[in-house]
Amino acid sequence: MRNFILTALLLAGTAAAAPTTLTVITHDSFDVDRKLVAAFEKANNARVRFVKGGDAGELLNRLILTRRAPVADVVYGLDNSLLPRARTAGILEPYKSPALAKVPARYRLDESGLLSTVDYGFVTLNYDRAAFAKTGLPLPRTLDDLKKPEYARLTVVQSPATSSPGLAFLLATVNHYGEAGAWDWWREARRGGLKVTRGWSDAYYKEFTRNGGKYPLVLSYATSPAAEVFFAEGYNPAKLPAQAPTTSLPLPGSTWLQLEGVGILKGTRQPALARKFVDFMLSAPVQADIPTRMWIAPAVSGTRLDPVFKFAPEPALTPVKASVTANPQRLVDAWVQNVLRVR
Repeated sequence: MRNFILTALLLAGTAAAAPTTLTVITHDSFDVDRKLVAAFEKANNARVRFVKGGDAGELLNRLILTRRAPVADVVYGLDNSLLPRARTAGILEPYKSPALAKVPARYRLDESGLLSTVDYGFVTLNYDRAAFAKTGLPLPRTLDDLKKPEYARLTVVQSPATSSPGLAFLLATVNHYGEAGAWDWWREARRGGLKVTRGWSDAYYKEFTRNGGKYPLVLSYATSPAAEVFFAEGYNPAKLPAQAPTTSLPLPGSTWLQLEGVGILKGTRQPALARKFVDFMLSAPVQADIPTRMWIAPAVSGTRLDPVFKFAPEPALTPVKASVTANPQRLVDAWVQNVLRVR
């Protein structure tokens, strides 16, 4: 009997010590230092399981389709252009992290706590200096220039139906031209040779000339030129080059502020641990890790940046009309109908 009791106590102790699994679904570009994750796991007796869910638009579609049986506890990578649809679908559980106090009000995604802003960036056009110089063309100065065949055939962007930067660019064009004018712009640009890919990775790593593609103009982020310098052979923050091999091209009306966040999925079985993970993403070590890992700006004020970010100046933004952000999914559906399905 005594041996039985001792064995039972040992088994009970082993069961109590077993780590709790937290599943975090992210977009494909998510990256964080594994040492930081390991420290979180150790502090919380947890195991964090990461699942890649495609580009942000695909990620949201998946979460909506699986909302009755959630595939994760936490989601990272939904942004301000996708939040209205996520809110309508009811897939998120509110949680206001105390760390949000250090995020400037202009960068907060949602005061109810559905999504806590982790980082922000500026979706904008970039160009490959050397490849574009070979075209012999002057740089386009306006969106009207960009839709002309001589420029459209040099440009690759992402689909707003599956990509968050693609959606950001769509919203920027609607904000600039109005709906009817935006559909005209997209139709004319596509007739002129504008390439539309499914996601950012396809556009930047397959189609952009810097990576062996044939398009010297790409829709990306204002921080992308800084990344090009950082990953160049022999990078030395004390000896920065005079210029980056690429640079942003913020044509008037083409740039969009993107706020990315972390949120708890409704139906999670680990609500307490999920809240701790939200706090973790806003903690000082993770915020400091974000800039040169995901090439986006940290949301928490005072986070130090690598000197390479001198190549990532923040572009001027056009004020956004409230009607543009009220229902982004309606605009995506209209884009599919008025642009994608028109021959």
